[in-house]
Amino acid sequence: MENLRTELKIPRERIAVLIGKDGAIKSEIEENTKTNLEIDSKEGDIFITGPDGLGIYTAKEIVTAIGRGFNPEIAMLLLKVDYAFENLSLQEYMGKSKDAIQRVKGRIIGSEGKTRKHIEELTETSISVFGKTVSIIGEIQSVIVARRAVEMLIEGSTHSSVYKWLERKHRELKRAEAAERWQK
Repeated sequence: MENLRTELKIPRERIAVLIGKDGAIKSEIEENTKTNLEIDSKEGDIFITGPDGLGIYTAKEIVTAIGRGFNPEIAMLLLKVDYAFENLSLQEYMGKSKDAIQRVKGRIIGSEGKTRKHIEELTETSISVFGKTVSIIGEIQSVIVARRAVEMLIEGSTHSSVYKWLERKHRELKRAEAAERWQK
């Protein structure tokens, strides 16, 4: 059977994290996704080959997540079926203005990282603000809520109104989970 292939680029400063100590992270990704990763560390190009599309897609999501600043342990959660990776380009919202992007990153992170941490806690997701992107990893429903909270901050909503909205969503998700468990 013919091997499928895809390629992507990640920041060169993230290559060492992708490879891991003695190639451990690279090997773990290859093993879990039944793919092969070729890494050009000078250019930041990653070539992923494998026998099936799902394995390649999953490997690409994990590599992209590591490239966007996630710890490999968190990126590996994408091996779970009900986990998703969302990558928001701040340029799509703010244009090319470095100042606007910097200001919005500050709003999302908050002083001493409090805003990002609050969103992560209420949605049970992980968020990485890296370069010109904001990325989210978590269970699908939670990622949708976290993305909306980030978008609200980008659009200029006050932190307090975003927190109130998040707390309401958090309660709704918890109620839905409890109802689901009760039905089983």
